[in-house]
Amino acid sequence: QVQLVESGGGLVQPGGSLRLSCAASGSILSVRAMGWYRQAPGKQRELVAAITSGGRTNYADSVKGRFTMSRDNAKNMVSLQMNSLKPEDTAVYYCNADIVATSLVRRDYWGQGTQVTVSS
Repeated sequence: QVQLVESGGGLVQPGGSLRLSCAASGSILSVRAMGWYRQAPGKQRELVAAITSGGRTNYADSVKGRFTMSRDNAKNMVSLQMNSLKPEDTAVYYCNADIVATSLVRRDYWGQGTQVTVSS
């Protein structure tokens, strides 16, 4: 069994910061790319940031310069540091990972989601 567990969401005022974390655990052989997605009410899920196993990152234009994604390969963990938050960042944030299990089956896994609300 493989699972992703997110933490770190919450309520923050505009201009504030939050840090999200996601840990992959279970019968893992290797973790490839990992990403953060978000889904606001009435909108489609969108990619926020992604990171390869080698540490190369890419970001949605809407968060460039404000969000930073990092990775700890030894712990199979990623973090998303979110600064200068705006009300339009309000959404449920989901962690995603491309994982090869010890069964040699490779597939995408999703976390349960964590709510981020930016409001005064």
